[in-house]
Amino acid sequence: MNETVRKDGKTLRLGYTTGSCAAGASKAAAFMLLSGIKKEKISLVTPKGIELNLDVHDIEFGEGFVSCAIEKDSGDDPDITKGAYIYAKVSKSEEKGVHIDGGFGVGRVTKRGLDQPPGNAAINSVPRKMIEENAREIMKLLDYDGGLDIIISVPEGEKLAKKTFNPRLGIVGGISILGTSGIVDPMSEKALLDTIRVELRQRREMGSDYVLLTPGNYGADFIKAGMKLDPSQAVMTSNFIGDSLEMCVELGFKGALLIGHIGKMVKIAGGMLNTHSKYGDCRMDIMTATAAGFGLPADTASQMLECASCDDAIRLLDERNLREKTLEKLTGRIDFILKNKLQERMEIGAMLFSKEYGLLSETIDAQAMLCNILKG
Repeated sequence: MNETVRKDGKTLRLGYTTGSCAAGASKAAAFMLLSGIKKEKISLVTPKGIELNLDVHDIEFGEGFVSCAIEKDSGDDPDITKGAYIYAKVSKSEEKGVHIDGGFGVGRVTKRGLDQPPGNAAINSVPRKMIEENAREIMKLLDYDGGLDIIISVPEGEKLAKKTFNPRLGIVGGISILGTSGIVDPMSEKALLDTIRVELRQRREMGSDYVLLTPGNYGADFIKAGMKLDPSQAVMTSNFIGDSLEMCVELGFKGALLIGHIGKMVKIAGGMLNTHSKYGDCRMDIMTATAAGFGLPADTASQMLECASCDDAIRLLDERNLREKTLEKLTGRIDFILKNKLQERMEIGAMLFSKEYGLLSETIDAQAMLCNILKG
């Protein structure tokens, strides 16, 4: 892949995700299976709109199947899966449609609350969609109206997974097949912070006294679907919540409303104002300790500590009728941490949501901040 971006005065090469690799391998194998013609290069368009032209490796024509691989290229982004081979084995199915599963080296989900339900291969939603769409493109091209079975595997996946958070998340046996855009965009911390500063400055120069902040795409989706607001109003802070608040103060904002997924926000309750996983993952510890203060039984506490996601932890709180008290306490703690950070230099409010349960809670100043933002 030759596309590049300019970051921190450096030219950095883009890469492509394991999801793109799986889709490319599936498309190539489907073509060879249905046509009988060897295919050493394959093209596909990623969700980001960038077309990839990929080399096809290790082609095998077997009895009733074709298997091949695409080599993962993460460009200039550090990635443990760089150079790994993502395989697709495609065979005809008696059942119509495209049927996707994971083979050796692709993790299997064992806990609730992740992108895929327990029992499924850890092939996330967007890669699954890419695999199916590209397979169907070949089926249409070659006038095939039957079914296809597609098995994705990664020979080095089990070994690579030990260097990831997959074991902690309850994904066993291999890596996850990931990607939302199909493209790996190398981004340094400085470049991210510079981007946040530019966006905040633009809002300020346009006359905004109050600003809407959210860590990322989950927040943007909730702002649009859950709050019926234009998500472009929000400045995305990524994991840099503390840095973003300092920028807001420096630029002269009167206040900010932070809207975040509970998985990020609960870390703030633990004093983490950079929520990147490399600095720690205290989510379940904080939620469990908070709920224990309201009488969470020891057996449920043990289960909560093993949860893969905050949504799953909320399910346990619901079973014990402790959701409201626990979230109220956590939200109060978040409010304290944010206000302590700002030391009355700026007003601050926060809202917590989850993908499964919607709006969960908000700080006492959240509605006032929202009203000020809506006034413009």
